[in-house]
Amino acid sequence: MTNDQISQKLSFPAMGCGTWAWGNQLLWGYDESMDEELQGVFNLCVSNGVTLFDTGDSYGTGRLNGRSESLLGKFTQAYQGVNKDNISIATKLAAYPWRWTRQAMVKACLSSTQRLGRNVDLVQMHWSTANYAPWQELGLLDGLADLYEQGLVRGVGLSNYGPKRLQRVYKKLADRGVPITTLQVQYSLLSTYPVTQLKLKDVCDQLGIKLIAYSPLALGILTGKYQEKSSLPPGIRGLLFRQLLPGVRSLLECLRDVAESRNKTMSQVAINWCICKGTIPIPGAKSVAQARENIGALGWRLDAGEIASLDQAAATTDKKMVQNIFQTQ
Repeated sequence: MTNDQISQKLSFPAMGCGTWAWGNQLLWGYDESMDEELQGVFNLCVSNGVTLFDTGDSYGTGRLNGRSESLLGKFTQAYQGVNKDNISIATKLAAYPWRWTRQAMVKACLSSTQRLGRNVDLVQMHWSTANYAPWQELGLLDGLADLYEQGLVRGVGLSNYGPKRLQRVYKKLADRGVPITTLQVQYSLLSTYPVTQLKLKDVCDQLGIKLIAYSPLALGILTGKYQEKSSLPPGIRGLLFRQLLPGVRSLLECLRDVAESRNKTMSQVAINWCICKGTIPIPGAKSVAQARENIGALGWRLDAGEIASLDQAAATTDKKMVQNIFQTQ
């Protein structure tokens, strides 16, 4: 760990931007004609203080694998406006079956650095292998620690870890003097596990770890743009929405009521709820309009009564989002 690195501690905005869709054809219908619009999304976010961008070395389908990182590198270099020096790139390194040594993890991060054209600020383990190959995780974690010790990254984070596994890994890295800066899990009004049920937020607070909420809009269900009898998105999302929408009517009604009383959109209320719960949401955006709507979740806060109503609606809804298969206890 270099003196330079110590003096440049990572700081986080109230909200970040997720870039899963940037390069993903299968789920999000990406094509390269979208790149100019995505540069606009990036520019709008940074100029409004949304300076944290979350990506992954596995983002991008088929020949476009790594596309999200490459686009972020291109957009960062092109951007010349305010907050340029505050841009932080957080990437997640996949725990592929063939990636099991500490050297492989370092090499993977260096490949991400090449695609980005700059150093990674926050390197994260994309998922834990504890559910199927716990032995594999040891080398990968050592690789993350090596990256931090060598000053190649400014922070280390985890993704899809529950409190039990988190505490084990925290101790392992602490023994090497490497702090865990962040943990990200799926979290929204439709996905309160493991934050609520497993008390993950309490554990993160005790350990000084910031909790990042991915999919805060539940893949788009919480935007209110999709109805049971209206056209649904194509592919896997459409199939999932068809299953979930009938069971989430009461939650969407509550969300709509709060949004109307606040003169906000349902998306803005859903994102603001995550912020009020002490997390950093990272909603995605494929268009400037979506990015502008997400930014509208900032600069105000739901009151205690509104949060209680939304909590109650979330707790009693018939359906929940499918959990990530790699989420650990």
